[in-house]
Amino acid sequence: MLNKDRMPKHVAIIMDGNGRWAKAKGLHRLAGHNAGMQSMKKIVDHSDKLGIKYLTVYAFSTENWKRSLDEISGIFKLLVKYVNSDLKGLVENNVKVKLLGDYSTIPGDAVKSLEKTIEATKYNTGLQFNIALNYGGRDEIKKALQCIAGEVKNGNIEPNDITEDMISSYMYTGSKFNDAPDPELIIRTGGELRLSNFLLWQSAYSELVFPDVLWPDFTPEEYEKAIADYQGRERRFGGRK
Repeated sequence: MLNKDRMPKHVAIIMDGNGRWAKAKGLHRLAGHNAGMQSMKKIVDHSDKLGIKYLTVYAFSTENWKRSLDEISGIFKLLVKYVNSDLKGLVENNVKVKLLGDYSTIPGDAVKSLEKTIEATKYNTGLQFNIALNYGGRDEIKKALQCIAGEVKNGNIEPNDITEDMISSYMYTGSKFNDAPDPELIIRTGGELRLSNFLLWQSAYSELVFPDVLWPDFTPEEYEKAIADYQGRERRFGGRK
């Protein structure tokens, strides 16, 4: 039984294992991505029911452009299908959709669908659903530092004025964009034990859980197990008792 008083405010998920799931079943990789989209929908719904305030999913990384054109095209078509078919439900459930990353370079139909969803949900006050798209943690930090360097160059701030809070504010999750807190819990499915360039700045004190479950098989029950794991830990932030 989950402790409602100790729910993480922000959960971030690396949705790994779609391709391996499809391969194990003798299916095309896109069948795995389609199954993964269905899992994502269930986890968004369950996050809302659990009272989680922010959910961030790693949908497409800056490194994913190395994949085949067929797979990349298929991923974005599935994303468009998801946002179009679920827009009404997102609005009705008071979910706000935001994007992390430079999504201007993705296919135009995907941009239009996502911007429509962002506009339609911008006044919602429930779960904030962040989709990390064409996102890379190092690229995010680079862009933040470039913005701050510009402020220094223009004489608006001095180098000694730069603080961790200032750097955080220029991250995609920061106050200048989304104003989301750092994630207390990061989940990576598929059995891999790494962050893969995801929320590198924000994950400094995140609790990490690595379920040995491929993403299409990550059910709400598995989700609750990961949260229960988080709730069983003592968070000291570098301090000692």
